[in-house]
Amino acid sequence: MMQNVHLAPETDEDDLYSGYNDYNPTYDTEELENDTAFQQAVRTSHGRRPPSKTSLTSSLGRPMTGAIQDGVARPMTAVRAAGFTKAALRGSAFDPLGQSRGPAPPLEAKNEDSPEEKIRQLEKKVNELVEESCIANSCGDLKLALEKAKDAGRKERVLVRQREQVTTPENINLDLTYSVLFNLASQYSANEMYAEALNTYQVIVKNKMFSNAGRLKVNMGNIYLKQRNYSKAIKFYRMALDQIPSVHKEMRIKIMQNIGVTFIKTGQYSDAINSFEHIMSMAPNLKAGFNLILSYFAVGDREKMKKAFQKLIAVPLEIDEDDKYISPSDDPHTNLVIEAIKNDHLRQMERERKAMAEKYIMTAAKLIAPVIETSFAIGYDWCVEVVKASQYVELANDLEINKAITYLRQKDFNQAVETLKMFEKKDSRVKSAAATNLSFLYYLENEFTQANSYADLAVNSDRYNPSALTNKGNTVFANGDYEKAAEFYKEALRNDSSCTEALYNIGLTYKKLNRLDEALDCFLKLHAILRNSAQVLYQIANVYEIMEDPNQSIEWLMQLISVVPTDSRALSKLGELYDNEGDKSQAFQYYYESYRYFPSNIEVIEWLGAYYIDTQFCEKAIKYFERAALIQPTQVKWQLMVASCYRRSGNYQKALDTYKEIHRKFPENVECLRFLVRLCTDIGLKEVQEYATKLKRLEKMKEIREQRIKSGRDSTGSSRSKREGSAGSGAYDLRVGRELKCHQVQSPHFTDSGQNSSASSKGERLSAKLRSLPGTNEPYESSSNKEIDASYVDPLGPQTERPKTAAKKRIEEDDFADEELGDDLLPE
Repeated sequence: MMQNVHLAPETDEDDLYSGYNDYNPTYDTEELENDTAFQQAVRTSHGRRPPSKTSLTSSLGRPMTGAIQDGVARPMTAVRAAGFTKAALRGSAFDPLGQSRGPAPPLEAKNEDSPEEKIRQLEKKVNELVEESCIANSCGDLKLALEKAKDAGRKERVLVRQREQVTTPENINLDLTYSVLFNLASQYSANEMYAEALNTYQVIVKNKMFSNAGRLKVNMGNIYLKQRNYSKAIKFYRMALDQIPSVHKEMRIKIMQNIGVTFIKTGQYSDAINSFEHIMSMAPNLKAGFNLILSYFAVGDREKMKKAFQKLIAVPLEIDEDDKYISPSDDPHTNLVIEAIKNDHLRQMERERKAMAEKYIMTAAKLIAPVIETSFAIGYDWCVEVVKASQYVELANDLEINKAITYLRQKDFNQAVETLKMFEKKDSRVKSAAATNLSFLYYLENEFTQANSYADLAVNSDRYNPSALTNKGNTVFANGDYEKAAEFYKEALRNDSSCTEALYNIGLTYKKLNRLDEALDCFLKLHAILRNSAQVLYQIANVYEIMEDPNQSIEWLMQLISVVPTDSRALSKLGELYDNEGDKSQAFQYYYESYRYFPSNIEVIEWLGAYYIDTQFCEKAIKYFERAALIQPTQVKWQLMVASCYRRSGNYQKALDTYKEIHRKFPENVECLRFLVRLCTDIGLKEVQEYATKLKRLEKMKEIREQRIKSGRDSTGSSRSKREGSAGSGAYDLRVGRELKCHQVQSPHFTDSGQNSSASSKGERLSAKLRSLPGTNEPYESSSNKEIDASYVDPLGPQTERPKTAAKKRIEEDDFADEELGDDLLPE
């Protein structure tokens, strides 16, 4: 084996390539002319052919190669390839490689002006435009895609004309024409230019030279469906169905599904049922099964609904089991493969398909459960049993939770709680979901102890459940521990950065802690996520108001009313801000809009009445004070203001009648009697003596009452001072607590602790303004700047509160209701 291996000698190490240029001079053909021995051999008889022309035959009787027969020399095939031709024998130079012929001629240059080349280049350009149009469509630039498609159409028509001039019509590229027209129609449809798209599709369909063009009637049916022209949509779907052969089953099933959906939209449920039943018998799928349940629900067939639900459950998903993605051994190669396919596109598609199946099943169960049996509970139980016997076993627990949510919607809280308590011994995921909802329920009922215990259970079952952490933060917030509540909200955000409830709540928490910059930052982040959330916009405006930046507050409130233009509270707040800034005209505009949408807000009514009195339009103020008197019929001040407006506008008779009516309803009102005495005196009526006598009697009774109160205070002053001294600051704290509890939330939509102080100060300011409006220098207003008679006892009392439901009490007394917290923890 080693005999053919030659090692280089050590002396040749300096020149590895030595010896390669050495050659045997025997093979030197260039010096043959100068080689005398070779030339002599050629001239002798050894270098010539026999001159005899007699045919030479071999021993087998066959003519020898090169022999001459009948005077014709046969080609010597054995030596032609080596260059030995007949011409060489006649004295031509020996040139076996053909080097004497010179270099090959150059290639023929293309003639770019030829018609064929122009056609070829134009065809290439059309194809490029179609590709660019498709790429632009896939990138979402529909306008550019349409422009490219139109340009391709124009150039294709030029191409057809040029080809007709050069070649016969049979050589026209029909495939290119079809692709250009089809792309143009698709781009028209994508840009919602349906008339142009239909016209282009008609051009393709009517051309008999295009094979299988009838299938495009499906696209035309889709366009008619978008235009809500359902009869034509069904017509074109059926025409397309007739032209598609039966071997294309999948395409036919899709067209029949479109026909069924169109029948549902037209209300022809029996025809839709026929289409979907055929699909479920031939090739069942999730969409057809769900639509079949909807059709049976529309016609009210209970038994068919049950059968359709069972068919929907039995539809095969055709996806791999999750066990496939669990490594069976410690083989690194296998683990690497499993890690690579664990989240690839195929796996994502399988997850999406499974999620879609679960969505259809859950929606169908929630739809049919209340109607397939005598009660929705029995219906849910039937659905749960069917689901447990299928491949969707894990959905049974979700259906049970939905059952509890249905109890909630029906206001049956006890049944909802009992249903959710059944999950306390389930696995951690279900237990956490049930405990989260239980905590939410107890929180709404202000049972914070129970809410806290179930929030702890939910957090312990699943520490990464953002809803459970948010509920836990709510219960801590309710106990006043705002710092700890903020920690729970932050943890919820760390587990799920899209938990908007936790982000909103932490903003409210920072407001409570007077960390306004951080609160504003939270609400601005939330606004970037929820662009049109009215609550978030209000909170931003309110924070700016607390930070004493009215311009920014007004700007955000303007955004708020663009989202909820009929919210009277937002409009009145805008009016208040403009009023504080001194812009009365803008304030009037927003107060008037607020009154128009909600004409029962006493503060708005009071401001509008005062505004008209300020602007000397007392007759216009009358209707507002009359509205206030309707809302608060036991408050005498509104009726006194009505009478005062009549008197200031010069209608003394109407003012007198109004005062008499007030005296009839409130006979112990001193203010009304004083006006009656003066009016009757000026007009000269006989009733003046009667009113004067009543006035004196009431004033005397008032003096006696004041003396009794004064003497009672003097007698009990020392003992009360002793009690106050022994109680210390504790009694004061209790009194402050009672006062705070009486504050009512200004708006159920936009609750805020800062509103109460501003609202109360605004009410006091307006009341003082009303009392001082009619000037003390006028004869009939000398006593108008005094307080309204306190001797009249309101049967209900201005501070009397009627019994409230738990929800109403929570909204009025709690500074953050569930509407603000946004902890809508019920599963969708």
